[in-house]
Amino acid sequence: MPLLLRLLCLLALVVCPAIASAQDFPSKAIKWVVPFPAGGPADSMSRIITEKLAEILKQPLVIENRSGAAGITGIASVAKADPDGYTVGIASSGTLAINLSLRDNMPYHPLKDLRLLTQVVSVPEMLVVADSVPARTLPELIALIKAQPGKLSYASTGVGGMPHMATELLKLTANLEIVHVPYTGAAPAVNDLLGGHVQMMFADLPILLGNVQAGKLHALAIGSRVRSPNVPNVPTTAELGLPDVQADNWYGLVVAAATPAPIAAKLHAATVEALRSPDVKEKLAKLGALAVGNSTEEFTAYVLAEIDKWAKVVKAAGIKAK
Repeated sequence: MPLLLRLLCLLALVVCPAIASAQDFPSKAIKWVVPFPAGGPADSMSRIITEKLAEILKQPLVIENRSGAAGITGIASVAKADPDGYTVGIASSGTLAINLSLRDNMPYHPLKDLRLLTQVVSVPEMLVVADSVPARTLPELIALIKAQPGKLSYASTGVGGMPHMATELLKLTANLEIVHVPYTGAAPAVNDLLGGHVQMMFADLPILLGNVQAGKLHALAIGSRVRSPNVPNVPTTAELGLPDVQADNWYGLVVAAATPAPIAAKLHAATVEALRSPDVKEKLAKLGALAVGNSTEEFTAYVLAEIDKWAKVVKAAGIKAK
């Protein structure tokens, strides 16, 4: 048998099982890793999406909440999982972009150890102030901070999270002095904000929406390019003269890097189909999240841009993870 023919036969032996495997995929339950606690925004959004995905893929999707290290623990488990498509993860901006600049000991590299499938949602960051703060617009708040440099404090959900980075971006852009008070999650941060122990906070819109609607907190701006239909009267930072203060939180679907392309393509197509479903879009919108479902190439380009953007903020602000 000629050498070329033998090589082609060997190649067929390698490729054909992979194709057959992709055609059969999925043949059992898929594990969907949420790297944050149950009941949080990522968990709530995941339950909406996986319900529709189970219909499309005709297999159950089992949510595993694996929190720790600001989401890194859960996504590291996805990177190290068998690359067979049966373990997927919903990764945040922190786990794919921000922490790459913050930490020297990342257990995975987002672009080398993971295959990025699609951006799942975009979640606006909303800036609010406590009821005790005598500012009801962003310009008023900036003037108040500049009149009392270093006197006001802001809450975050932890070092390197989007609420922290959004406020640092505002500080750098508007040349403000505000004291950072990091918390171990959204609940204690919002509680102290309601109690007036801290004066302001950027956070995912779903986290703050109820208290804004109840009049307990006052929304000053949305850190997105467009207004949110959940709070249509709240202007964007761009409208208020700060177009560089863009700080959407976002989540994307990832699998282990060595996952075969045909299996990754199936997962991508099913997820995009789920995200384009009117009922899924409506349910996510009620949580303050915008369904995306873009191409793998678009998502990868976006992650690269976010890595570069937040690396500059981390360096300029001198931020280090503890």
